[in-house]
Amino acid sequence: MTPRPASALERNLGYRFRDEALLQAALTPPWLKQGPNNQRLEFLGDSVLALCVSLLVYREHPDWPEGSLTKLRGLMICADALHAWAEALGVELAAEPDLGSRKKSHATHRNALADAMEALLAAMYLDLEARGEAPLPKVLALVERRFLAQIRSAYVGIWESKDSKTTLQERGAVLGLAPPAYELLEQSGPDHAPTFKVRATLGAFDAEASAGTVKRAQAEAARLLLGILPASGKPSS
Repeated sequence: MTPRPASALERNLGYRFRDEALLQAALTPPWLKQGPNNQRLEFLGDSVLALCVSLLVYREHPDWPEGSLTKLRGLMICADALHAWAEALGVELAAEPDLGSRKKSHATHRNALADAMEALLAAMYLDLEARGEAPLPKVLALVERRFLAQIRSAYVGIWESKDSKTTLQERGAVLGLAPPAYELLEQSGPDHAPTFKVRATLGAFDAEASAGTVKRAQAEAARLLLGILPASGKPSS
């Protein structure tokens, strides 16, 4: 039997799936109500990716403390980083969201591509395992190809401009303020593509933002709040 030709995505990955159904499931978002979607694969891929990046960060920065390793790992596996990776590979979803709002559709598409990237790693892991091959070395090699240069060039504190929630908490401590608080103000949209509105508060200052997940809405609110904080902890008169 002649093997099927590799897809463009598989060529970019440098890996051809034996079980094509796994690949299709990884690219199928949950709003498509037909066949398996990628939610379970995303769950597994999240852990596989975290392990691979942890191994690289630990290996490349032997003198860093745990806290710095954790922050760098978070920077590598955040939604923005995964979305950029998915776009670089040419990941295309099985179906696009139809929400009637360009802004919501754009945010949902970015989130869905990030989720699909994690699901894709899980699908590759399972496909290799089903072949009787050790899956971790090959998935690790793929992750290393993407992130090694960034991890090697990273320095302590690089995440301050990227990890807004951690930076906000640290800024609050310097200003002598209590830790920032996050309040969920509103949830709207359909179940498969919700939008969350969150308020971040630090001392007398606050900012609001919306995103497709609570975590991302919190991060955006924290970023906006950092932009309005003064040099001291007291509000401007």
